[in-house]
Amino acid sequence: MEIKQISVFFENKPGRLGEVTRVLADAGINLRAISIADTADFGILRLIVNNQEKAAAALNEAGFTTRITNVAAVEIEDEPGSLAKVMDIFKTASVNIEYLYASLEGKEGKAAVIFKLEDHDKGLRLIQENGLSMIESF
Repeated sequence: MEIKQISVFFENKPGRLGEVTRVLADAGINLRAISIADTADFGILRLIVNNQEKAAAALNEAGFTTRITNVAAVEIEDEPGSLAKVMDIFKTASVNIEYLYASLEGKEGKAAVIFKLEDHDKGLRLIQENGLSMIESF
């Protein structure tokens, strides 16, 4: 199973990130995981939220450009070496990880790692074949 991620594209200038979060707050959207990447001029905010369609609609209405993509969220133990084990699985199978970010959302003693994989379907198969726990929703 996979989850939906919203990517929000915006100018890298003071207050712009605050505008995004205000739009989401006003729409009653709860953030579950968040990551930001930036360049000198633009930022890409990646979000896992409680209602992707409602969030994307609110952001688009406010003039933001958004994209919804499929990502894999894997539950790992919140202890040293857990992520390295998952990375070894992808490395052995030559699955490229475009990016990842994490959330401690979920069960105590567990962490959630959100992966954007170059070969999404192969990555999902590897996750299942190796008995990793996927997160279906936050």
